Amino acid sequence: MGFELEKKAGIDAVTKASSVCARMREEPEFREALHKTDGSPVTLADFFVQALINEELTAAFPEIPIVAEETSLCLEGSCGGKLRNHLGKLLPGRNSDEILRAIDRGNNEGGSHGKFWTLDPIDGTRGFLAKRQYAIALALIENGEVVLGILGCPELGPDARDDAVREKGFVFFAEKEQGSYQVALSDGLQTRISVSGIARASEAVMCESVEAPDSSYEFSGKISRLLNISARPVRMDSQCKYAVLARGDTSIYLRPPPRKDYKENIWDHAAGCIIVREAGGTVTDSSGKPLDFSVGKKLHENKGVLATNGVIHEAVLQAVKKTVPQKKHTG
Repeated sequence: MGFELEKKAGIDAVTKASSVCARMREEPEFREALHKTDGSPVTLADFFVQALINEELTAAFPEIPIVAEETSLCLEGSCGGKLRNHLGKLLPGRNSDEILRAIDRGNNEGGSHGKFWTLDPIDGTRGFLAKRQYAIALALIENGEVVLGILGCPELGPDARDDAVREKGFVFFAEKEQGSYQVALSDGLQTRISVSGIARASEAVMCESVEAPDSSYEFSGKISRLLNISARPVRMDSQCKYAVLARGDTSIYLRPPPRKDYKENIWDHAAGCIIVREAGGTVTDSSGKPLDFSVGKKLHENKGVLATNGVIHEAVLQAVKKTVPQKKHTG
């Protein structure tokens, strides 16, 4: 059984949010940031997108819970009150309590049974604030497996191989066993995408985060030297990195864990993971294990992330293993 209804509702919601965010990013009040307990920023745009998409998904599929990044707790206090007032203007017809309830519809814990959505309303908030790349990331997970992924990338330019002259802004989507696609926000043109066809790792272009710690750049540099990669890496915020890999602009996305005890959030990888896979690529952790989305809000069974065009995956994985000694298990 396919996911046509869920796909249509998800694409519609992400497309609407992407178009609004492209306008919001130019307005100073929408880029005012609060800071969460972990020190990461959150903006009015994060809350707006989460409330909007949660409302639309709940109206269409009230039986499917949502695992989303943000909570209304950040909107408590005087600073949060200012953002609540702005949200009231953006979401007319809802009072403050209704908006907070819409945000908190994303409080499910996920797991291995049934369906649930996972949403990162603004993936790459620092990129949004700095007028770089960011993404609206939505995925549907069924029995622990990602079956649908949608990425709204309002600031991403056209594929370098595309002869058509179009404005920036794309929505990417993939359904299990149905391929990956990009849709231009400017004219709605939909095209099927696929990963690069390079067969030698030395020919790859690597994609990495803009604000990664120095240790991450050092790690990527070691991998590049082992593989004889001469091309300069592309540095980009958010799950846009998965999107450009899926359409063949780059061939490697490597995300080493920032610290030994770090576990990735499922909403940071679910949508991008299936879009790369359905475009012909491969996504694993740094030891070669598939990403496991069945154990709650975190990828508790995985360490790091490696995505490639598939053909060179084993070569890159071996370079990673040489750089990070794998833990030995004793019986």
